[in-house]
Amino acid sequence: MSYQLSAVVADVELLREQTADLDHAVLAALRQDFALLPVTPQLVEELTGALPDFAIGEPNAEQPFQLVLWPVLADLLAGWSRQGPVGYLEAEFAGGLGHQSAVVWLGGEVSWGPCFDDRLDRPRAEWPINEALARLGAEPGAWIDPFAELGLHLERDTAGWLAHGRRGLTADYWDELAEEWEDQQSAPGSGNLSFLSDTL
Repeated sequence: MSYQLSAVVADVELLREQTADLDHAVLAALRQDFALLPVTPQLVEELTGALPDFAIGEPNAEQPFQLVLWPVLADLLAGWSRQGPVGYLEAEFAGGLGHQSAVVWLGGEVSWGPCFDDRLDRPRAEWPINEALARLGAEPGAWIDPFAELGLHLERDTAGWLAHGRRGLTADYWDELAEEWEDQQSAPGSGNLSFLSDTL
């Protein structure tokens, strides 16, 4: 199963304030009062006045992101970070192979990263996205790491996150759905899966 991510993550109120007047900004709710802003070509053009540019070849330590963070875009995200930490996260996986990258701004400048990893052979806490989320203020919880704790596993790609945000789903939506389905299955006289299939 594939996974792709290109998004800004920060405190939900910070992102609401910074994107309130943007036509192409869709905020998707995460746990712990964070939100995810999927980065689309339309959003980049609205923010910068120019179409996005993408790196040639696969990302690596020297060019950690597929999206080229030109100064105008990086400076804009750095400006947002004067209100609190802001992270840009990328990941792409298919068949167990892939990479992830992250950078964090705080106080108007880069405070950590960019960091790239295509091996992920270090402890999970040191993976780029987990490190970035910790620096954004994510707290440990019941889930295996900050990535899962905030709910970044809930959607598989940008289209999924856009739908998540437009539908106003919470980060606990799938857990709530599963619990409701389990309750229906344990109710007397229930014996079909129609609830889950209808809901999805």
